[in-house]
Amino acid sequence: MALPSTLNRYLLLLAQEHLEFRLPSPFWILSIPSEDIARNLMKRTVCAKSIFELWGHGKSPEELYKSLKSYPMEKMAPFLHSDTTYKIKIHTFNKTLTQEEKIKRIDALEFLPFEGKVNLKTPQHIFSILEDYGLDPNHIPEKPLNIYFGRWIADGQRELIESYSVKKRHFIGNTSMDAGLSFIMANHGKVKENDIVFDPFVGTGGLLIPSAHFGAYVCGTDIDYNTVHGLGKASRKNQKWRGPDENIKANLRQYGLEKYYLDVLVSDASKPSWRKGLFFDAIITDPPYGIRESTRKTGSQKEVPKGIEKCPESHIPVSINYHLSDMFVDLLNFAAETLVLGGRLVYWLPVYLPEYTEEIVPRHPCLKLISNCEQRLSSHTARRLVTMEKVKDFEDQDHYSHLLDNQFLPYKGLNSFREKYFSGVTKRIAKEEKSIQE
Repeated sequence: MALPSTLNRYLLLLAQEHLEFRLPSPFWILSIPSEDIARNLMKRTVCAKSIFELWGHGKSPEELYKSLKSYPMEKMAPFLHSDTTYKIKIHTFNKTLTQEEKIKRIDALEFLPFEGKVNLKTPQHIFSILEDYGLDPNHIPEKPLNIYFGRWIADGQRELIESYSVKKRHFIGNTSMDAGLSFIMANHGKVKENDIVFDPFVGTGGLLIPSAHFGAYVCGTDIDYNTVHGLGKASRKNQKWRGPDENIKANLRQYGLEKYYLDVLVSDASKPSWRKGLFFDAIITDPPYGIRESTRKTGSQKEVPKGIEKCPESHIPVSINYHLSDMFVDLLNFAAETLVLGGRLVYWLPVYLPEYTEEIVPRHPCLKLISNCEQRLSSHTARRLVTMEKVKDFEDQDHYSHLLDNQFLPYKGLNSFREKYFSGVTKRIAKEEKSIQE
């Protein structure tokens, strides 16, 4: 199982989280043009633990050794000569080895021409044997399914999940996004330094933080005056009211990212107030589903609503229900009109699993669907992380594409997502109570 010498082969070791977003194996062999690109990849990812330059791979120790012996010596030599230090580590997935077993595996590599000194604390080079024992913890094979050997290149950014944890954040809400998912969304949006990133349902601003971490300038809107201004009841346990400095800007200040804060506004996403010609590099958002946060827009049930000219400056407009299908039509139209070409829209789409098909994912003639990843919420509901890229300039007729072409119809039936969600919850609770009584 010799590796082609013309390719730079790398082994990616993934964390076992968000498996719905990818194939579940923790090991992936990649072809990457250079080590610098591999390092840059690891500067962004929160899904991967480490990346290795792959020297050998086999289904058995014998296959691994044969693969290593065929690896080009000119690629090995810079890391094996006498004035270097090194250590060899063992990583196993789904099985624990004894120290004796680990030493035996390391000793079996004595055919490799290591001339440097072993340094377990501060080695110049780290090499790893990685063994894969499959995904089933209840049926662990005696021998590994795959064995890899490689030179460690870099670790991923897993520590960001802890350092940006919602638990430690100054200002949070009922629906503040998990830090890991927030960084995944920023990466899906291809956020980079000096971008302008916008969230039209900004809430407590959790989705702005990863973009600011990557050097983008951030802004957002929300219809909820209290949330934007950090007023009202607190979401944190054992705290009744929000403090005077609980706001989105304070969150960015907490992480040393205040300079990337543009502003947040009280505004209705169904009635964008932006001037023509304003372009965002990415729109990253989590629209409300009507579960823990209501879906609202400004409007009135009255046939003749009160004119804005008759309202005092302190007036807060009346709001009405905002149907989910309308919300996503508006969101896609807004993204198509305000994103730069190549800019990305990243958002969550709630779905009722018994009725879900890919056809219900909203489409738009200006936006190309890049990815559609599922995260289960319950046995009958999920949300899809949808990523779209702007591929054509917006024209006036595109605003009505969902009416003119069946291809661009928004998903139907999900205006009742809230009712279906709570119906399922009610049935599950009743079933659990019945089983307890029995």
